[in-house]
Amino acid sequence: MMYATATQPETTAETRWQAVLARDATADGRFYYAVRSTGVYCRPSCPARRPRREQVAFFDTPEAAERAGFRACRRCAPRTVSADQQVVARVQALLEANDPPPALAALGRAVGLSPAHLQRVFKRATGLSPREYAAARRAERLKAALRDGRSVTAATYDAGYGSSRALYAAAPAALGMPPRAYRDGGQGERIAYGVADSPLGRLLVAATERGVCAVHFGDDAALVEALRAEFPRATLVPDTGAVAAPTRAVLDHLTGQTAPADLVLDARGTAFQQRVWAALRAIPVGQTRSYGEIAATIGAPGAARAVARACATNPVALLVPCHRVVRAGGQPGGYRWGAARKRMLLERERALAEAPGSEPA
Repeated sequence: MMYATATQPETTAETRWQAVLARDATADGRFYYAVRSTGVYCRPSCPARRPRREQVAFFDTPEAAERAGFRACRRCAPRTVSADQQVVARVQALLEANDPPPALAALGRAVGLSPAHLQRVFKRATGLSPREYAAARRAERLKAALRDGRSVTAATYDAGYGSSRALYAAAPAALGMPPRAYRDGGQGERIAYGVADSPLGRLLVAATERGVCAVHFGDDAALVEALRAEFPRATLVPDTGAVAAPTRAVLDHLTGQTAPADLVLDARGTAFQQRVWAALRAIPVGQTRSYGEIAATIGAPGAARAVARACATNPVALLVPCHRVVRAGGQPGGYRWGAARKRMLLERERALAEAPGSEPA
């Protein structure tokens, strides 16, 4: 069976721009961006300073960029994308251009690799198997269609689910809620929350019926507004009693008494994010791991930048301890709730782990 080849593997210019901002190495080989003010084109992961969006144009190939008058960047050498990156880019294009996506054996034949070798190459680069990647992209298309106000039926078929039965089977993992509720911004969902004082400032803990969905630090007004932005049509209910257990777990840990309890979480993310978050929960108190080490742990040693993005989007501080992931040289690096809080957390946990009689958590 012949499969189509996508000429636009990234669905929108905005998607490509977000990959450029993130220096996403998994997008290398899929497209190139050029800067009008410098006349140079680069791969998405180029370490150079990011230009203004209005100065950027996107191209599918180096040849297309050069025909438009741009020259290759000397820093990132966009023409030297590795053979593995080229394979991954071609497989990603095939997965996005065909519905249903090709089987692993068919993908292997298309790129000249055995299924097992292709699986290893693809997973090392993206953190996902081809099947998981196709499912994640399908979920992204579904979310985009629902956010645009499309009907559930139209979004189902546009995203490639094939039937409403397939959609509703995938909805808990893909959306965290029924499709209609996601389209309506969480309408009909009740989210209880409470705000309390903590050694790191004001703390918000929120939970759905399924589990804890948010643990944030910040100012009262900003905390609630951020929760409302994430679930714009859900019913937000200030109910400290409903979130007493997770709030107590976080506060106990911050005061050095114990690590957070093994609470049920409703942290919503892609398959890759969920794998990263599970690896973070396995890091013992008082220890750290680099982004590269976490990438290797989940079987994706080339996906350190993607691991960093998964840490940055973690919605449940401490319960998924993204603060325990640091740069390769040992520097703390960034943190969604501020670098100062990250340093304080690491110092507290180090002291807790080194205290006499302490046990690994």
